[in-house]
Amino acid sequence: MNALKEIILRLIRNDGPITLAQYMNLALQHPSHGYYATRDPLGRDFITAPEVSQIFGELIGLFLVQAWEDRGSPKAFHLVELGPGRGTLMADIFRAAKIRPAFVDAAHVTLVETSPALRDVQARNLRHVEIAWASTMEDIPADAPLFVVANEFFDALPIRQFEMVNGIWHERMVGAEGDTLHIRLMPNPIPFNGIPLEAPHGAVVEMSVAALGRASYLAERIVEQGGVALIVDYGHTATGFGDTFQAVKAHHYTDPFAEPGDADLTAHVDFERLAEFARAADALVHGPVPQGAFLEALGIHMRAENLKRATPREAADIDAAVARLTGPEQMGTLFKVMAISDGHFRELPGFLR
Repeated sequence: MNALKEIILRLIRNDGPITLAQYMNLALQHPSHGYYATRDPLGRDFITAPEVSQIFGELIGLFLVQAWEDRGSPKAFHLVELGPGRGTLMADIFRAAKIRPAFVDAAHVTLVETSPALRDVQARNLRHVEIAWASTMEDIPADAPLFVVANEFFDALPIRQFEMVNGIWHERMVGAEGDTLHIRLMPNPIPFNGIPLEAPHGAVVEMSVAALGRASYLAERIVEQGGVALIVDYGHTATGFGDTFQAVKAHHYTDPFAEPGDADLTAHVDFERLAEFARAADALVHGPVPQGAFLEALGIHMRAENLKRATPREAADIDAAVARLTGPEQMGTLFKVMAISDGHFRELPGFLR
C-alpha cells in the first residue's frame, strides 16, 4: 500500500466517505504524493497529441496567429496554456508563429501549471521562450486579450457522480472496506441541481463543477478583454448518462482505487455543458467538432506532405502520426475541439461554417 492510499483510508475512517471529486483531487494534486505533483507522466503512462507529431502544435500556432490577426493584431496579449505538459505544444506553437514576428513580440506567455516536476521540464524545453508560470487563471492580469489553449486539461478536472436508484438520485462516494477503496452510494437522496429528473434505474450522470467553473471564467475574461480559448479533449458533444471515470498506467487501463497517485485519473469532457456555461457569459462558442475534421480543415495533410518532402526517410512515421491524430478509430473522433471567443469576429479557422 502506498503512502497516499494510507492517507485517504485514514481520512475516510475518521470522517466518512468522500466525494469522487475529493478523491480525484487528492490522487492527482496531493502536494507530496499526487500523480502530477511528483512526476512527468508523458510517454510513460500516456501520450498526448503534441507528443505524437509536431504538426499538431504547428497547426494550433497558425490557428492562433490567424485569430490574433482577425482581432486587429493587438500589440500585447496573454498567450496562455492550461496544463502544458512538457511544454512541447507551446514550443511547436512558437515555431509556427514565427511567420508573424509581431505575434511573437506581442505575446506574454504564461503556463498554468501546479506541478514542480513539470515546471522544471517546461523550463528546459522552452528555454528560448520568455515564459511565466501561474497556478490558476486568476493569477493572470486582466489587462490584455487572452489567447488560451487547453489540450487534455479539462478531462483531469475532478468530477462528481450520481446514480439513479428507484427514481431517486444518490451520490456515488468513495468509501473503504478494510484496506480496499470502493464506490458506495450515499443513502440520502440529493436535491435536484442541474441533473436530469428522469433517468432509468442504474443510470449514472457525471458533473464537474471545476470544469464548468473554468469554462465560465474563461468566457467572462474573453468577453471583457477579447481573445479566444481553444479546448481540445476527449469527450461527448451531448450530455448523457454513463460512467467515464478511468485510470491509466503504462498505457493500460487500471483500477482507479488500487494505488492512488500512481495512475492518471480522467473522465470524458461534457462539451455541451461547457458550451452552455460559456454562452451564459455572452461568449461565442464554436464547435465542438471532431479533432480529425478540425486538423484537416487547418491543412494537416498539406503540412504532412511538406514534411515528407523535407525528410523522406521519416515519411512512414509522419503518415502514422497523421493517421493517429485524425483517424476515426484513433484520436480523430473521440477527441473534440471547441473554441470560446469574443463577439468581434464570428468565424474561426478550422470550424465548419
